[in-house]
Amino acid sequence: MSLLRTDRSWPAQVRSRVPVRYLPQADPAHLRGTWREARPARIDRSLAAALRRPTHGWLVVGSSDEVRPGRSLVRTVAGREVVLWRDVDGGLLAGPGTCPHLGARLHDCDVVDGRVLCRWHGMPLGRDSAPPWATYAAHDDGVLVWVRLGPLGAGVEPSERPVLGARPAAEGAIASVVALAATCEPRDIVANRLDPWHGAWLHPYAFSDLAVDDDASSEDRLVLDVAYRLGRTFAVPVRAEFTCPDSHTVLMTITEGEGEGSVVETHATPLTAPNVHPARTVMTEAVLATSDRAGFRLARRISRAVRVGMRASQVQLWADDLEYAARRYELRRRRDIG
Repeated sequence: MSLLRTDRSWPAQVRSRVPVRYLPQADPAHLRGTWREARPARIDRSLAAALRRPTHGWLVVGSSDEVRPGRSLVRTVAGREVVLWRDVDGGLLAGPGTCPHLGARLHDCDVVDGRVLCRWHGMPLGRDSAPPWATYAAHDDGVLVWVRLGPLGAGVEPSERPVLGARPAAEGAIASVVALAATCEPRDIVANRLDPWHGAWLHPYAFSDLAVDDDASSEDRLVLDVAYRLGRTFAVPVRAEFTCPDSHTVLMTITEGEGEGSVVETHATPLTAPNVHPARTVMTEAVLATSDRAGFRLARRISRAVRVGMRASQVQLWADDLEYAARRYELRRRRDIG
């Protein structure tokens, strides 16, 4: 039964104003097992449905604030070096990360008048250079930066913009982004997120009272009730859903409870080229938190300090989840090799 069920009684009205609930955390001996619900075939069906959704070539390569005016930034995507920089109007540009002159890596170079100046000999590279260097389509969505050079799939055309899920308005949210690498393929990170049943077991410090609503869920959407822990005694229950806008992205949206409308975007970007092993993948997670409570307006005023705590929590959770993803990859490689 959902912990968010409400009525019109006075206690219910109090609960609507105070999201924290008295929910003592169960120890392992009394924690309900979820292994029956987390059937491998069920997770694999959801993963297969996600992998059928095209990226139209777009992959996340970092956070918006990492690409600073006046400096270049190089990322490795699917075995290729990609340089990112800002045009004179602040727009995002991208091109090959290697200078065509003598092969210098174009990272942390000066950018003048929208052109990257190679650190070795000062060769200017940009939209109007000869040959033109801004040869990759790039997009800045205000939180994350994207480059279009990923796989398209049979019959799929490149799109002008990446596929984006619904987000809260930036002016009313606090955004936090972390990026961590692991030895796995993008599908392993997606599979981790499509297994919400592990939450209360792998992350007992963060989640409890987790139950997937089978009636509301499908292969394309997982709906669940879960409580975010505030220590061993109290927690905040919410209802959330997991969907996949494309094959490399999982979107978690809080649909009921505290922070309704907040989202957690998980993006998986390959570092290594296709079919190169051991595979390496970067997990980029963007949390966009929002709330209509008065206290959240105060939190936004001190958002820089709030982000420190948000990022620490994200890193702690993904330390466990990337081990999960890497283990999936290792077992699959053993089967493939054997």
